Amino acid sequence: MIKSFRCKDTAKLFAGQSPQHFRAFQRVAERKLTQLHAAITLEFLRSPPGNRLEALSGDRTGQHSIRINGQWRLCFIWRDGDAYEVEIVDYH
Repeated sequence: MIKSFRCKDTAKLFAGQSPQHFRAFQRVAERKLTQLHAAITLEFLRSPPGNRLEALSGDRTGQHSIRINGQWRLCFIWRDGDAYEVEIVDYH
């Protein structure tokens, strides 16, 4: 379950609003947020394989991500069965 957001626009998208810079991939991002919110375990996010669940490193150590598309990622911290500091990030 999503417990907190790091990005106000990601929170707005999850709440049903439409931030302008997410519009090009809004439907996919909404679907990924729904999957993250429904996840009971981190392993749940391995399916579908297109999610490409990854543990991040460097300045994002402790975070995980799933892909929205080739450019954008849904990043979050997974702790005790919940997602925290959820944000949509231009990963390139």
